[in-house]
Amino acid sequence: MTIFRKHRVLCGTALTVAAAVVTWGCKDLLESAATPQGALNESTLANATGVEGSLIASYRALDCTDSNFAFGGCSASNWGLGSVPSDDAYKGSEAQDFPDMTDVENYHWGSSGVEGILNNKWNQVYEGVVRANSTLRLLKEVQTSNPTAVSADAAKGIQGEAIFLRAHYHFEAWRVWGNIPYYREDDKDFQKPNLTNDQVPAELLKDLDQAITLLPATPRNGQVGRVTSWTAKAYKGRVQAYAGQWAEALKTLQDVKNSGPYALEASYDRVWTGFKEFENGKETILAYQASANDGDPNGNNANTGERLNFPHSGSHFGCCGFHQPSQNLVNFFQVDANGLPLSLSSLSTWNARNDNLDAKSSANIALDPRLDWTVGRDGVPYKDWGPHDPTWIRAPGFSGPYSPKKMQHEKASGAESNVGWVPTQLNADNIHLYRYADLLLMLAEAEVEAGSLENARAIVNQIRTRAGAKAQGLGTSRDNIAVPINDPSITWAKYKVGLYTQPWTDKNAARDAVRTERRLELAMEGQRFYDLRRWKIADQVLNAYVAVEKNRRSYIAAAEPFTSRHLLYPIPQVQIELSKAGSVSNLKQNPGW
Repeated sequence: MTIFRKHRVLCGTALTVAAAVVTWGCKDLLESAATPQGALNESTLANATGVEGSLIASYRALDCTDSNFAFGGCSASNWGLGSVPSDDAYKGSEAQDFPDMTDVENYHWGSSGVEGILNNKWNQVYEGVVRANSTLRLLKEVQTSNPTAVSADAAKGIQGEAIFLRAHYHFEAWRVWGNIPYYREDDKDFQKPNLTNDQVPAELLKDLDQAITLLPATPRNGQVGRVTSWTAKAYKGRVQAYAGQWAEALKTLQDVKNSGPYALEASYDRVWTGFKEFENGKETILAYQASANDGDPNGNNANTGERLNFPHSGSHFGCCGFHQPSQNLVNFFQVDANGLPLSLSSLSTWNARNDNLDAKSSANIALDPRLDWTVGRDGVPYKDWGPHDPTWIRAPGFSGPYSPKKMQHEKASGAESNVGWVPTQLNADNIHLYRYADLLLMLAEAEVEAGSLENARAIVNQIRTRAGAKAQGLGTSRDNIAVPINDPSITWAKYKVGLYTQPWTDKNAARDAVRTERRLELAMEGQRFYDLRRWKIADQVLNAYVAVEKNRRSYIAAAEPFTSRHLLYPIPQVQIELSKAGSVSNLKQNPGW
Protein backbone atom coordinates (compact mmCIF):
# COMPACT_ATOMS: atom_id res chain seq x y z
CA MET A 1 0.00 0.00 0.00
CA THR A 2 1.27 3.49 -0.78
CA ILE A 3 0.54 6.83 0.77
CA PHE A 4 0.12 8.66 -2.52
CA ARG A 5 -1.16 7.97 -5.97
CA LYS A 6 0.08 10.17 -8.76
CA HIS A 7 -0.97 13.75 -8.10
CA ARG A 8 -3.36 12.78 -5.32
CA VAL A 9 -3.05 12.60 -1.56
CA LEU A 10 -5.10 9.75 -0.16
CA CYS A 11 -6.72 10.80 3.08
CA GLY A 12 -8.34 7.38 3.12
CA THR A 13 -5.05 5.49 3.02
CA ALA A 14 -3.56 3.98 6.14
CA LEU A 15 -0.40 5.42 7.63
CA THR A 16 2.22 3.57 5.62
CA VAL A 17 5.15 4.76 7.66
CA ALA A 18 3.54 3.42 10.84
CA ALA A 19 3.01 0.05 9.21
CA ALA A 20 6.60 0.03 8.03
CA VAL A 21 7.95 0.83 11.48
CA VAL A 22 5.80 -1.83 13.13
CA THR A 23 6.82 -4.44 10.54
CA TRP A 24 10.51 -3.65 10.94
CA GLY A 25 10.23 -3.69 14.72
CA CYS A 26 8.51 -7.09 14.84
CA LYS A 27 11.10 -8.57 12.46
CA ASP A 28 13.96 -7.23 14.59
CA LEU A 29 12.33 -8.48 17.79
CA LEU A 30 12.28 -12.01 16.38
CA GLU A 31 15.90 -11.81 15.24
CA SER A 32 17.37 -10.13 18.31
CA ALA A 33 15.47 -10.58 21.53
CA ALA A 34 18.25 -8.79 23.39
CA THR A 35 17.29 -5.49 21.75
CA PRO A 36 13.51 -5.60 21.38
CA GLN A 37 12.00 -3.10 18.95
CA GLY A 38 8.54 -2.16 17.77
CA ALA A 39 7.49 0.80 19.91
CA LEU A 40 5.75 3.37 17.71
CA ASN A 41 6.17 6.82 19.22
CA GLU A 42 7.33 10.30 18.30
CA SER A 43 10.99 9.37 18.76
CA THR A 44 10.63 6.42 16.39
CA LEU A 45 8.97 8.63 13.79
CA ALA A 46 11.34 11.57 14.18
CA ASN A 47 12.37 11.80 10.54
CA ALA A 48 10.98 13.29 7.35
CA THR A 49 9.07 10.14 6.42
CA GLY A 50 7.56 9.96 9.88
CA VAL A 51 6.40 13.57 9.74
CA GLU A 52 4.74 13.10 6.36
CA GLY A 53 3.13 9.87 7.53
CA SER A 54 1.82 11.53 10.67
CA LEU A 55 0.28 14.25 8.51
CA ILE A 56 -1.46 11.69 6.30
CA ALA A 57 -2.85 10.10 9.47
CA SER A 58 -4.27 13.54 10.33
CA TYR A 59 -6.12 13.63 7.01
CA ARG A 60 -7.35 10.06 7.55
CA ALA A 61 -9.46 11.12 10.54
CA LEU A 62 -11.74 13.08 8.22
CA ASP A 63 -13.95 9.96 8.13
CA CYS A 64 -14.51 7.03 10.48
CA THR A 65 -11.10 5.54 11.13
CA ASP A 66 -12.15 1.98 11.93
CA SER A 67 -14.87 -0.52 11.13
CA ASN A 68 -16.78 -0.47 14.40
CA PHE A 69 -20.02 0.55 12.65
CA ALA A 70 -20.20 3.80 14.58
CA PHE A 71 -21.20 5.54 11.38
CA GLY A 72 -24.01 7.75 12.59
CA GLY A 73 -21.63 9.91 14.57
CA CYS A 74 -18.29 9.78 12.82
CA SER A 75 -19.19 9.76 9.12
CA ALA A 76 -17.52 12.46 7.03
CA SER A 77 -20.86 13.49 5.55
CA ASN A 78 -22.49 14.15 8.95
CA TRP A 79 -25.57 12.24 7.80
CA GLY A 80 -26.44 11.15 11.34
CA LEU A 81 -26.09 14.50 13.09
CA GLY A 82 -26.56 17.00 10.27
CA SER A 83 -29.20 15.43 8.03
CA VAL A 84 -31.38 12.95 9.95
CA PRO A 85 -32.42 15.44 12.68
CA SER A 86 -33.36 17.96 9.98
CA ASP A 87 -36.32 17.94 7.59
CA ASP A 88 -34.17 16.36 4.84
CA ALA A 89 -34.12 12.73 5.92
CA TYR A 90 -35.47 9.92 8.05
CA LYS A 91 -33.21 7.55 9.92
CA GLY A 92 -34.37 4.92 7.43
CA SER A 93 -34.14 1.13 7.37
CA GLU A 94 -36.63 -0.41 9.83
CA ALA A 95 -37.72 0.33 13.37
CA GLN A 96 -35.62 -2.38 15.01
CA ASP A 97 -32.38 -1.49 13.26
CA PHE A 98 -30.18 1.16 14.93
CA PRO A 99 -33.00 2.58 17.10
CA ASP A 100 -30.51 4.95 18.71
CA MET A 101 -30.52 6.92 15.47
CA THR A 102 -34.31 7.19 15.77
CA ASP A 103 -33.67 8.94 19.09
CA VAL A 104 -31.40 11.39 17.27
CA GLU A 105 -34.14 12.00 14.71
CA ASN A 106 -36.80 12.48 17.39
CA TYR A 107 -34.64 14.79 19.55
CA HIS A 108 -34.37 12.34 22.48
CA TRP A 109 -30.75 13.36 22.85
CA GLY A 110 -30.50 12.48 26.52
CA SER A 111 -30.74 8.75 25.83
CA SER A 112 -27.80 6.41 26.41
CA GLY A 113 -27.83 5.40 22.74
CA VAL A 114 -27.46 8.97 21.55
CA GLU A 115 -24.69 9.40 24.11
CA GLY A 116 -22.79 6.67 22.25
CA ILE A 117 -23.36 8.26 18.84
CA LEU A 118 -22.20 11.64 20.11
CA ASN A 119 -19.19 10.09 21.80
CA ASN A 120 -18.19 8.55 18.47
CA LYS A 121 -18.25 12.03 16.95
CA TRP A 122 -16.25 13.45 19.86
CA ASN A 123 -13.66 10.71 19.52
CA GLN A 124 -13.37 11.24 15.76
CA VAL A 125 -12.87 15.01 15.82
CA TYR A 126 -10.51 15.04 18.77
CA GLU A 127 -8.56 12.13 17.31
CA GLY A 128 -8.08 14.42 14.32
CA VAL A 129 -6.93 17.22 16.62
CA VAL A 130 -4.50 14.90 18.39
CA ARG A 131 -3.03 13.70 15.10
CA ALA A 132 -2.63 17.23 13.75
CA ASN A 133 -0.94 18.42 16.95
CA SER A 134 1.29 15.34 17.02
CA THR A 135 2.41 16.18 13.49
CA LEU A 136 3.35 19.71 14.56
CA ARG A 137 5.32 18.49 17.56
CA LEU A 138 7.05 15.84 15.49
CA LEU A 139 8.01 18.39 12.86
CA LYS A 140 9.58 20.61 15.52
CA GLU A 141 11.51 17.66 16.92
CA VAL A 142 12.88 16.75 13.50
CA GLN A 143 13.82 20.35 12.74
CA THR A 144 15.71 20.53 16.03
CA SER A 145 17.50 17.20 15.77
CA ASN A 146 18.24 17.33 12.03
CA PRO A 147 17.68 20.81 10.53
CA THR A 148 18.25 19.64 6.96
CA ALA A 149 15.88 16.65 7.07
CA VAL A 150 12.86 18.70 5.98
CA SER A 151 13.27 21.63 3.61
CA ALA A 152 12.00 25.04 4.68
CA ASP A 153 9.24 25.04 2.07
CA ALA A 154 8.13 21.53 2.98
CA ALA A 155 8.13 22.44 6.67
CA LYS A 156 5.91 25.45 6.04
CA GLY A 157 3.52 23.33 4.02
CA ILE A 158 3.36 20.56 6.61
CA GLN A 159 2.78 23.06 9.38
CA GLY A 160 0.07 24.83 7.40
CA GLU A 161 -1.74 21.60 6.53
CA ALA A 162 -1.69 20.38 10.13
CA ILE A 163 -2.92 23.70 11.50
CA PHE A 164 -5.69 23.80 8.92
CA LEU A 165 -6.79 20.27 9.79
CA ARG A 166 -6.77 21.17 13.48
CA ALA A 167 -9.10 24.06 12.71
CA HIS A 168 -11.40 21.85 10.66
CA TYR A 169 -11.76 19.27 13.42
CA HIS A 170 -12.45 21.95 16.01
CA PHE A 171 -15.00 23.52 13.65
CA GLU A 172 -16.80 20.19 13.42
CA ALA A 173 -16.84 19.97 17.22
CA TRP A 174 -18.01 23.58 17.50
CA ARG A 175 -21.01 23.21 15.24
CA VAL A 176 -22.09 20.09 17.12
CA TRP A 177 -21.49 21.22 20.73
CA GLY A 178 -20.70 24.93 20.63
CA ASN A 179 -18.90 25.08 23.98
CA ILE A 180 -15.75 23.05 23.36
CA PRO A 181 -12.12 22.84 24.51
CA TYR A 182 -9.54 24.00 21.96
CA TYR A 183 -6.19 22.21 21.85
CA ARG A 184 -2.90 23.30 20.29
CA GLU A 185 0.35 21.40 19.98
CA ASP A 186 2.01 22.97 23.01
CA ASP A 187 -0.87 22.19 25.41
CA LYS A 188 0.12 20.10 28.40
CA ASP A 189 -3.30 20.01 30.06
CA PHE A 190 -5.59 17.54 28.35
CA GLN A 191 -8.46 18.26 30.72
CA LYS A 192 -9.02 21.81 29.57
CA PRO A 193 -12.34 23.53 30.27
CA ASN A 194 -14.70 24.45 27.49
CA LEU A 195 -14.48 27.74 25.72
CA THR A 196 -17.87 29.36 25.27
CA ASN A 197 -19.70 29.10 21.99
CA ASP A 198 -18.87 32.74 21.26
CA GLN A 199 -15.16 32.34 22.04
CA VAL A 200 -14.44 29.46 19.66
CA PRO A 201 -14.58 31.40 16.35
CA ALA A 202 -11.63 33.57 17.37
CA GLU A 203 -9.53 30.43 17.95
CA LEU A 204 -10.60 28.94 14.63
CA LEU A 205 -9.79 32.14 12.76
CA LYS A 206 -6.41 32.40 14.47
CA ASP A 207 -5.50 28.96 13.16
CA LEU A 208 -6.92 29.59 9.71
CA ASP A 209 -5.09 32.91 9.35
CA GLN A 210 -1.84 31.17 10.25
CA ALA A 211 -2.57 28.38 7.78
CA ILE A 212 -3.24 30.92 5.03
CA THR A 213 0.21 32.47 5.52
CA LEU A 214 1.97 29.09 5.59
CA LEU A 215 0.26 27.17 2.82
CA PRO A 216 1.09 27.39 -0.89
CA ALA A 217 -1.57 28.45 -3.37
CA THR A 218 -1.46 25.05 -5.08
CA PRO A 219 -1.31 21.57 -3.53
CA ARG A 220 2.09 20.72 -2.12
CA ASN A 221 4.08 18.29 -4.31
CA GLY A 222 1.29 18.54 -6.89
CA GLN A 223 -0.73 16.04 -4.83
CA VAL A 224 -4.36 16.99 -5.25
CA GLY A 225 -6.27 16.51 -2.03
CA ARG A 226 -3.81 18.45 0.11
CA VAL A 227 -5.17 21.72 1.40
CA THR A 228 -3.86 25.04 0.09
CA SER A 229 -3.97 28.67 1.13
CA TRP A 230 -7.19 28.96 -0.87
CA THR A 231 -8.73 26.07 1.04
CA ALA A 232 -7.89 27.86 4.27
CA LYS A 233 -9.22 31.20 3.03
CA ALA A 234 -12.47 29.61 1.82
CA TYR A 235 -12.81 27.91 5.21
CA LYS A 236 -12.17 31.21 6.96
CA GLY A 237 -15.18 32.66 5.16
CA ARG A 238 -17.22 29.66 6.24
CA VAL A 239 -16.34 30.19 9.91
CA GLN A 240 -17.14 33.90 9.65
CA ALA A 241 -20.53 33.09 8.13
CA TYR A 242 -21.31 30.55 10.85
CA ALA A 243 -20.29 33.11 13.46
CA GLY A 244 -22.58 35.73 11.93
CA GLN A 245 -19.62 37.97 11.06
CA TRP A 246 -21.27 38.95 7.81
CA ALA A 247 -19.16 41.97 6.86
CA GLU A 248 -15.97 39.96 7.32
CA ALA A 249 -17.43 36.91 5.57
CA LEU A 250 -18.46 39.06 2.63
CA LYS A 251 -14.92 40.32 2.14
CA THR A 252 -13.31 36.88 2.53
CA LEU A 253 -15.73 34.99 0.32
CA GLN A 254 -15.70 37.67 -2.38
CA ASP A 255 -11.92 37.35 -2.52
CA VAL A 256 -12.15 33.59 -2.96
CA LYS A 257 -14.81 33.98 -5.65
CA ASN A 258 -12.93 36.67 -7.55
CA SER A 259 -9.36 35.38 -7.26
CA GLY A 260 -9.48 31.78 -6.13
CA PRO A 261 -9.11 28.60 -8.21
CA TYR A 262 -12.67 27.29 -7.73
CA ALA A 263 -15.63 27.11 -10.10
CA LEU A 264 -18.86 25.20 -10.45
CA GLU A 265 -18.74 21.91 -12.29
CA ALA A 266 -20.36 22.04 -15.72
CA SER A 267 -23.22 19.82 -14.57
CA TYR A 268 -24.53 18.44 -11.31
CA ASP A 269 -23.73 14.81 -12.11
CA ARG A 270 -20.00 15.64 -11.90
CA VAL A 271 -20.20 16.78 -8.28
CA TRP A 272 -21.00 13.49 -6.51
CA THR A 273 -19.49 10.76 -8.62
CA GLY A 274 -17.18 7.78 -8.72
CA PHE A 275 -15.70 8.63 -12.12
CA LYS A 276 -12.03 9.35 -11.60
CA GLU A 277 -11.78 12.11 -14.17
CA PHE A 278 -14.19 14.22 -12.11
CA GLU A 279 -12.68 13.59 -8.69
CA ASN A 280 -11.12 16.63 -7.00
CA GLY A 281 -12.55 18.83 -9.72
CA LYS A 282 -12.82 22.59 -9.76
CA GLU A 283 -15.74 22.58 -7.30
CA THR A 284 -13.85 20.71 -4.59
CA ILE A 285 -12.61 22.84 -1.69
CA LEU A 286 -12.16 20.05 0.87
CA ALA A 287 -13.03 16.38 0.43
CA TYR A 288 -12.41 13.10 2.17
CA GLN A 289 -10.29 11.18 -0.33
CA ALA A 290 -11.96 7.78 -0.31
CA SER A 291 -9.96 4.86 -1.67
CA ALA A 292 -11.11 1.36 -2.66
CA ASN A 293 -9.20 -1.73 -3.72
CA ASP A 294 -5.94 -0.28 -2.43
CA GLY A 295 -4.70 -3.27 -0.47
CA ASP A 296 -6.70 -2.83 2.71
CA PRO A 297 -8.34 -6.26 3.17
CA ASN A 298 -11.49 -4.79 4.75
CA GLY A 299 -12.01 -1.81 2.48
CA ASN A 300 -11.75 0.55 5.43
CA ASN A 301 -10.19 3.33 3.37
CA ALA A 302 -13.35 3.64 1.27
CA ASN A 303 -16.53 5.50 2.18
CA THR A 304 -16.64 3.79 5.57
CA GLY A 305 -19.05 6.24 7.19
CA GLU A 306 -21.60 5.90 4.37
CA ARG A 307 -21.77 2.14 4.00
CA LEU A 308 -25.19 1.77 5.64
CA ASN A 309 -26.77 4.30 3.30
CA PHE A 310 -27.53 2.24 0.20
CA PRO A 311 -30.69 0.63 -1.17
CA HIS A 312 -31.52 -2.67 0.50
CA SER A 313 -31.62 -6.31 -0.52
CA GLY A 314 -33.65 -6.08 -3.71
CA SER A 315 -30.94 -3.92 -5.23
CA HIS A 316 -27.40 -4.61 -6.38
CA PHE A 317 -26.11 -3.05 -3.16
CA GLY A 318 -27.82 -5.48 -0.81
CA CYS A 319 -27.99 -3.36 2.34
CA CYS A 320 -28.94 -1.38 4.48
CA GLY A 321 -31.43 1.37 3.69
CA PHE A 322 -30.43 4.11 6.13
CA HIS A 323 -30.58 7.89 5.59
CA GLN A 324 -33.73 7.86 3.48
CA PRO A 325 -35.02 11.16 2.03
CA SER A 326 -38.14 12.55 3.67
CA GLN A 327 -41.43 13.22 1.92
CA ASN A 328 -40.97 16.86 2.87
CA LEU A 329 -37.67 16.98 0.98
CA VAL A 330 -39.10 15.32 -2.12
CA ASN A 331 -42.01 17.75 -2.16
CA PHE A 332 -39.57 20.65 -1.82
CA PHE A 333 -38.19 20.03 -5.33
CA GLN A 334 -41.48 20.94 -7.03
CA VAL A 335 -41.40 24.11 -9.12
CA ASP A 336 -44.05 26.52 -10.32
CA ALA A 337 -44.93 27.53 -13.87
CA ASN A 338 -41.83 29.72 -14.02
CA GLY A 339 -39.55 26.93 -12.88
CA LEU A 340 -38.98 28.57 -9.49
CA PRO A 341 -39.37 26.81 -6.12
CA LEU A 342 -43.02 26.08 -5.38
CA SER A 343 -42.23 26.38 -1.69
CA LEU A 344 -41.77 30.12 -2.18
CA SER A 345 -44.84 30.79 -4.33
CA SER A 346 -47.32 28.37 -2.80
CA LEU A 347 -46.72 28.18 0.93
CA SER A 348 -49.94 26.29 1.68
CA THR A 349 -49.77 23.61 -1.01
CA TRP A 350 -46.15 22.69 -1.82
CA ASN A 351 -46.00 20.08 0.96
CA ALA A 352 -49.47 18.61 0.43
CA ARG A 353 -48.44 15.40 -1.30
CA ASN A 354 -48.36 12.40 1.04
CA ASP A 355 -48.05 9.52 -1.42
CA ASN A 356 -45.08 8.06 -3.25
CA LEU A 357 -43.83 10.41 -5.95
CA ASP A 358 -42.84 7.61 -8.32
CA ALA A 359 -42.12 7.84 -12.04
CA LYS A 360 -45.74 7.34 -13.03
CA SER A 361 -47.23 9.92 -10.69
CA SER A 362 -44.57 12.53 -11.49
CA ALA A 363 -44.69 12.21 -15.29
CA ASN A 364 -46.42 15.56 -15.70
CA ILE A 365 -45.16 17.34 -12.60
CA ALA A 366 -42.68 20.18 -12.96
CA LEU A 367 -39.61 19.33 -10.90
CA ASP A 368 -36.14 20.66 -10.25
CA PRO A 369 -33.79 18.09 -11.87
CA ARG A 370 -31.62 18.05 -8.75
CA LEU A 371 -34.34 15.89 -7.18
CA ASP A 372 -33.23 12.89 -9.22
CA TRP A 373 -29.55 13.42 -8.48
CA THR A 374 -30.43 13.45 -4.78
CA VAL A 375 -33.26 10.95 -4.30
CA GLY A 376 -33.88 7.43 -5.59
CA ARG A 377 -37.54 7.24 -6.73
CA ASP A 378 -39.43 4.19 -7.96
CA GLY A 379 -39.31 3.84 -11.73
CA VAL A 380 -36.68 6.55 -12.15
CA PRO A 381 -33.20 5.39 -13.22
CA TYR A 382 -30.81 5.13 -10.28
CA LYS A 383 -27.72 6.49 -12.01
CA ASP A 384 -26.84 3.48 -14.25
CA TRP A 385 -28.14 0.69 -12.00
CA GLY A 386 -31.57 0.48 -13.61
CA PRO A 387 -34.87 1.91 -12.36
CA HIS A 388 -35.29 2.26 -8.62
CA ASP A 389 -37.63 -0.49 -7.48
CA PRO A 390 -39.98 -0.87 -4.47
CA THR A 391 -38.10 -4.04 -3.46
CA TRP A 392 -35.04 -1.89 -2.77
CA ILE A 393 -36.73 -0.42 0.32
CA ARG A 394 -36.37 -2.34 3.55
CA ALA A 395 -39.57 -1.18 5.32
CA PRO A 396 -41.51 1.41 3.29
CA GLY A 397 -44.27 1.59 5.90
CA PHE A 398 -41.69 2.75 8.42
CA SER A 399 -39.29 4.92 6.45
CA GLY A 400 -40.95 5.75 3.17
CA PRO A 401 -40.26 4.77 -0.44
CA TYR A 402 -37.12 6.77 -1.27
CA SER A 403 -33.36 6.04 -1.26
CA PRO A 404 -30.33 8.31 -0.91
CA LYS A 405 -28.46 8.80 -4.17
CA LYS A 406 -25.66 11.37 -4.06
CA MET A 407 -22.91 9.33 -2.44
CA GLN A 408 -23.66 6.10 -4.26
CA HIS A 409 -21.35 5.18 -7.11
CA GLU A 410 -22.16 4.60 -10.77
CA LYS A 411 -21.84 1.06 -12.10
CA ALA A 412 -19.64 2.25 -14.95
CA SER A 413 -17.29 4.19 -12.66
CA GLY A 414 -15.44 1.15 -11.35
CA ALA A 415 -15.41 2.80 -7.91
CA GLU A 416 -16.95 -0.17 -6.11
CA SER A 417 -14.84 -2.12 -3.63
CA ASN A 418 -14.23 -5.83 -4.09
CA VAL A 419 -13.42 -6.49 -0.41
CA GLY A 420 -14.97 -5.78 2.95
CA TRP A 421 -18.31 -6.21 4.69
CA VAL A 422 -20.92 -5.93 1.90
CA PRO A 423 -18.36 -4.56 -0.59
CA THR A 424 -21.13 -3.40 -2.94
CA GLN A 425 -21.71 -0.59 -0.43
CA LEU A 426 -18.07 0.47 -0.35
CA ASN A 427 -16.74 2.84 -2.97
CA ALA A 428 -14.03 5.35 -3.78
CA ASP A 429 -16.41 8.29 -4.23
CA ASN A 430 -14.84 11.31 -2.57
CA ILE A 431 -17.03 12.90 0.08
CA HIS A 432 -17.31 16.67 -0.15
CA LEU A 433 -16.80 18.35 3.19
CA TYR A 434 -16.94 21.79 1.60
CA ARG A 435 -17.61 22.59 -2.03
CA TYR A 436 -17.76 25.74 -4.09
CA ALA A 437 -21.56 25.85 -4.46
CA ASP A 438 -21.76 25.85 -0.65
CA LEU A 439 -19.31 28.76 -0.54
CA LEU A 440 -21.21 30.70 -3.22
CA LEU A 441 -24.48 30.35 -1.35
CA MET A 442 -22.89 31.56 1.89
CA LEU A 443 -21.55 34.50 -0.10
CA ALA A 444 -25.10 35.11 -1.33
CA GLU A 445 -26.22 35.13 2.32
CA ALA A 446 -23.53 37.68 3.13
CA GLU A 447 -24.62 39.82 0.18
CA VAL A 448 -28.20 39.76 1.44
CA GLU A 449 -27.15 40.77 4.95
CA ALA A 450 -25.10 43.61 3.44
CA GLY A 451 -28.10 44.76 1.42
CA SER A 452 -26.49 43.85 -1.92
CA LEU A 453 -29.56 41.96 -3.06
CA GLU A 454 -28.76 42.00 -6.76
CA ASN A 455 -25.37 40.43 -6.11
CA ALA A 456 -27.15 37.68 -4.20
CA ARG A 457 -29.63 37.17 -7.04
CA ALA A 458 -26.79 36.80 -9.54
CA ILE A 459 -25.16 34.10 -7.42
CA VAL A 460 -28.39 32.16 -6.97
CA ASN A 461 -29.05 32.35 -10.71
CA GLN A 462 -25.54 31.03 -11.34
CA ILE A 463 -26.30 28.01 -9.15
CA ARG A 464 -29.67 27.49 -10.83
CA THR A 465 -28.19 27.74 -14.32
CA ARG A 466 -25.83 24.89 -13.52
CA ALA A 467 -28.72 22.92 -12.02
CA GLY A 468 -30.48 23.08 -15.37
CA ALA A 469 -27.54 21.81 -17.41
CA LYS A 470 -28.18 18.06 -17.11
CA ALA A 471 -30.73 15.65 -15.63
CA GLN A 472 -30.81 11.97 -14.80
CA GLY A 473 -31.08 10.02 -18.04
CA LEU A 474 -31.94 6.42 -18.83
CA GLY A 475 -28.59 5.23 -17.50
CA THR A 476 -28.39 2.26 -19.85
CA SER A 477 -24.82 3.29 -20.62
CA ARG A 478 -22.33 5.78 -19.28
CA ASP A 479 -23.21 8.15 -22.11
CA ASN A 480 -26.83 8.56 -21.06
CA ILE A 481 -26.52 8.72 -17.26
CA ALA A 482 -26.71 12.51 -17.63
CA VAL A 483 -28.69 14.12 -20.46
CA PRO A 484 -30.20 17.54 -21.25
CA ILE A 485 -33.20 18.24 -19.02
CA ASN A 486 -35.57 18.20 -22.03
CA ASP A 487 -34.23 14.94 -23.47
CA PRO A 488 -37.12 12.95 -25.02
CA SER A 489 -36.08 9.81 -23.14
CA ILE A 490 -37.19 11.41 -19.86
CA THR A 491 -40.73 10.26 -19.12
CA TRP A 492 -40.74 10.51 -15.32
CA ALA A 493 -40.82 14.31 -14.90
CA LYS A 494 -41.11 17.67 -16.62
CA TYR A 495 -37.86 19.18 -15.45
CA LYS A 496 -37.71 22.93 -15.30
CA VAL A 497 -35.26 25.38 -13.74
CA GLY A 498 -36.22 29.03 -13.92
CA LEU A 499 -34.09 32.04 -13.08
CA TYR A 500 -35.03 34.98 -10.89
CA THR A 501 -35.58 37.59 -13.60
CA GLN A 502 -37.05 40.37 -11.48
CA PRO A 503 -34.77 42.54 -9.33
CA TRP A 504 -34.64 41.62 -5.67
CA THR A 505 -35.79 44.55 -3.58
CA ASP A 506 -37.12 42.88 -0.43
CA LYS A 507 -34.43 41.70 1.98
CA ASN A 508 -36.60 39.09 3.70
CA ALA A 509 -37.73 37.61 0.38
CA ALA A 510 -34.13 37.53 -0.85
CA ARG A 511 -33.01 35.80 2.34
CA ASP A 512 -35.74 33.17 1.89
CA ALA A 513 -34.72 32.59 -1.72
CA VAL A 514 -31.07 32.05 -0.82
CA ARG A 515 -31.95 29.70 2.01
CA THR A 516 -34.28 27.76 -0.26
CA GLU A 517 -31.50 27.39 -2.80
CA ARG A 518 -29.13 26.07 -0.15
CA ARG A 519 -31.55 23.30 0.69
CA LEU A 520 -32.10 22.36 -2.96
CA GLU A 521 -28.39 22.39 -3.78
CA LEU A 522 -27.01 20.79 -0.62
CA ALA A 523 -29.82 18.37 0.30
CA MET A 524 -28.70 15.13 1.99
CA GLU A 525 -25.13 16.46 2.38
CA GLY A 526 -25.26 16.85 6.16
CA GLN A 527 -25.57 20.65 6.07
CA ARG A 528 -29.28 21.29 6.61
CA PHE A 529 -29.55 20.91 10.39
CA TYR A 530 -26.59 23.18 11.02
CA ASP A 531 -28.01 25.76 8.60
CA LEU A 532 -31.33 25.84 10.44
CA ARG A 533 -29.57 26.32 13.76
CA ARG A 534 -27.28 29.11 12.61
CA TRP A 535 -30.24 30.88 10.98
CA LYS A 536 -32.02 30.66 14.36
CA ILE A 537 -35.13 29.14 12.78
CA ALA A 538 -34.60 25.49 13.76
CA ASP A 539 -37.43 25.44 16.30
CA GLN A 540 -39.89 27.04 13.89
CA VAL A 541 -39.02 24.84 10.90
CA LEU A 542 -38.53 21.53 12.70
CA ASN A 543 -41.60 21.72 14.93
CA ALA A 544 -43.69 22.51 11.86
CA TYR A 545 -42.02 19.63 10.03
CA VAL A 546 -42.83 17.16 12.81
CA ALA A 547 -46.44 18.34 12.96
CA VAL A 548 -46.95 17.23 9.34
CA GLU A 549 -44.47 14.38 9.06
CA LYS A 550 -45.84 12.45 12.06
CA ASN A 551 -48.93 11.79 9.96
CA ARG A 552 -46.74 10.23 7.25
CA ARG A 553 -44.31 8.29 9.45
CA SER A 554 -46.07 7.32 12.67
CA TYR A 555 -42.89 6.93 14.77
CA ILE A 556 -42.20 10.66 14.40
CA ALA A 557 -45.23 11.31 16.62
CA ALA A 558 -42.90 10.44 19.53
CA ALA A 559 -40.56 13.35 18.73
CA GLU A 560 -39.81 15.84 21.50
CA PRO A 561 -40.63 19.46 20.75
CA PHE A 562 -37.51 21.21 19.50
CA THR A 563 -36.64 23.72 22.21
CA SER A 564 -33.72 25.92 23.19
CA ARG A 565 -31.77 23.03 24.65
CA HIS A 566 -31.61 21.41 21.20
CA LEU A 567 -29.64 24.34 19.87
CA LEU A 568 -26.54 22.42 20.98
CA TYR A 569 -26.03 18.68 21.31
CA PRO A 570 -25.25 17.42 24.83
CA ILE A 571 -21.57 16.80 25.51
CA PRO A 572 -21.02 13.07 26.08
CA GLN A 573 -21.11 12.41 29.81
CA VAL A 574 -18.11 10.10 29.53
CA GLN A 575 -16.04 13.04 28.28
CA ILE A 576 -17.19 15.17 31.20
CA GLU A 577 -16.14 12.41 33.58
CA LEU A 578 -12.75 12.09 31.87
CA SER A 579 -12.20 15.83 32.28
CA LYS A 580 -12.30 15.62 36.06
CA ALA A 581 -9.39 16.95 38.06
CA GLY A 582 -10.07 15.36 41.42
CA SER A 583 -13.81 15.58 41.82
CA VAL A 584 -14.31 18.66 39.61
CA SER A 585 -15.22 18.31 35.94
CA ASN A 586 -13.46 20.84 33.73
CA LEU A 587 -15.94 20.27 30.91
CA LYS A 588 -19.34 21.80 31.62
CA GLN A 589 -22.47 20.31 30.12
CA ASN A 590 -24.44 22.34 27.59
CA PRO A 591 -27.60 24.13 28.80
CA GLY A 592 -30.63 21.94 29.34
CA TRP A 593 -28.82 18.62 29.41
